[in-house]
Amino acid sequence: MAGRPRSFDRDEALSSALRVFWTKGYADASMADLTTAMGINAPSLYAAFGSKEALFREAVRLYTDREGTALWTSMTEAPTARVAVEGLLMATAEASGRCDRPKGCLLVLSGAHPDALPEAACGEVAKIREDSRAAMEARLRQAQSSGELGAAADPTAIAAFYTTVQQGMTFRAREGATPDELTATARAAMLAWDGLAAKSS
Repeated sequence: MAGRPRSFDRDEALSSALRVFWTKGYADASMADLTTAMGINAPSLYAAFGSKEALFREAVRLYTDREGTALWTSMTEAPTARVAVEGLLMATAEASGRCDRPKGCLLVLSGAHPDALPEAACGEVAKIREDSRAAMEARLRQAQSSGELGAAADPTAIAAFYTTVQQGMTFRAREGATPDELTATARAAMLAWDGLAAKSS
């Protein structure tokens, strides 16, 4: 009936949809999966969110707010670039041990299968991932300006390297790697820091 108020909590429904997309991916998340998890029927889903794609894009934004904001804020607030990068990798390792959420990173896992996403959603996921890489590069350039990184260091290459490591860790988490295993990966990656941050060529 027109004008009838919703009988469900939109925020809770969106959180439930996020978990489905995070667990199953966009393509494998059926409308039945979504409506069952959200506790609503298909007409209510479409009325509240517009479409499956629109629901996914809202879920991505919610994921970014919940999972990414604090993580990447710490990148700018850490006392040194090394601490910032190591903190990111260690936080990624620690997250794999949490039992209250799916394993891995929604953005990385979604980006690994771009053909499975509608074009606009694919572009949004790619932009968020690129913004994250750019945030790390900006922090590294700041470190170079302050002398923590040498003039011969390449912030673009360093950001690409550690972003690749971090994303790889999320894939390993999805495959069942333990926090200890991922912590070992993070520590191994940090062994490259001194060479990458060399103060002279």
